[in-house]
Amino acid sequence: MSLPVWLRPWWPLFKRLHLLVTRLLGHLFRAASPLLGPRGVPRRATAHATETAAEPGVVLHPGRPEEPWVRPATTGEPAGHWVFTAIHEATEPTAKVPCTTIPATFTLEIAGGRLTGDYAAATTPTKVLDHETSTYFGVFDWREHPIFLRPTLGPTEHVDGTVLSLTARGTSENYYHFLYDALGRLAVLEETMGEQALKEADAVVVPHRTRYQRQLLELAGVTTRLIQPERGRTVSADRLLVPSNPNWALQAPPSTVAWLRDRLPPSGATGAPRRLYVTRGSTPRTRRYVEEAALWPELERRGFTRIDPGQHSVQEQIDLFHGAEAVVSPHGAALTNLTFARPGVRVLELFASTYVHLGLWAICQAVGADYRYLVAEPASGPDGPNQGVLDDVTIPPARVLASVDALLADL
Repeated sequence: MSLPVWLRPWWPLFKRLHLLVTRLLGHLFRAASPLLGPRGVPRRATAHATETAAEPGVVLHPGRPEEPWVRPATTGEPAGHWVFTAIHEATEPTAKVPCTTIPATFTLEIAGGRLTGDYAAATTPTKVLDHETSTYFGVFDWREHPIFLRPTLGPTEHVDGTVLSLTARGTSENYYHFLYDALGRLAVLEETMGEQALKEADAVVVPHRTRYQRQLLELAGVTTRLIQPERGRTVSADRLLVPSNPNWALQAPPSTVAWLRDRLPPSGATGAPRRLYVTRGSTPRTRRYVEEAALWPELERRGFTRIDPGQHSVQEQIDLFHGAEAVVSPHGAALTNLTFARPGVRVLELFASTYVHLGLWAICQAVGADYRYLVAEPASGPDGPNQGVLDDVTIPPARVLASVDALLADL
């Protein structure tokens, strides 16, 4: 959700108040939990899955260990924008080069486990919340988790046999989160328990109401019974499998990117355009590029084709981005399809001055793209707001074209 401009200075206060209310309600609801039996909210939580594995009936299946990932430098305007600079401030102690840490992967197997809400918070029969697999936006202390905003876990549906969770925060309505946080969990399951684990599941808890979700699940080979996660409701199982979310920090881990590229290959169709301009339409407050009408004729002269990925099937989107040599677009989830682009693809991402996000940049780094950014003026500093999530992008077309020509210079 994007706040109106006049409310943004108050956002830190609103957030603190919301978290405080969650803490207070959670304290009351946890105290009442023993009186409510199985419907009561978790009594406590663990910070790490290794602690959850100490609970009765819980087994941790390990996968890849934690590892550093060196981040190459990033080019864009204004040079050294603070959001990109901040990610490079982390350094690998011995090499003294920019890097971030990719978390270890694992799958929790919980006998009698439960999944609550559309974010699928995982709890044990002993009423312990596993916070590591149940992260939520902006929540770092388990006491502030939205599971504690309700007095109970809500109505419960029990499923006999084995249930697999591919649900995380954001997966119910966002293409990026569905691809990386839902299907990314399937990659972890196969890594930790083998490909047979999916075949052994009697049901999968995963959002599947939209066309693209169903198409992605089919392409990834998820054909068993699907259960839609619901706000205020809980699914319990004889045996619950909860893979870790490798993308909880929006890092697009290279192993996840490699799995997605392998599992969701291009169809081999020919004739795709080589240069793509990704439009976000003309509806205000959708992160659209405001000056698109003036920019487009110049892009067309440079050989670009304008596409709206939402008008294409998932397979068509994969094919379009796989065939591209250059992509220009305002920031948006459609650029998640750069996952399927070939190494060396040229990318120019346009940002509003009030919102710069690194999720799609991380994908470009993983696939070996030649990535550049262009932020509208005046770009906010590290002490300024970065809360205009849906703010439209307005940049003079001449400035965009200069960046495009630099992007295409030696093609």
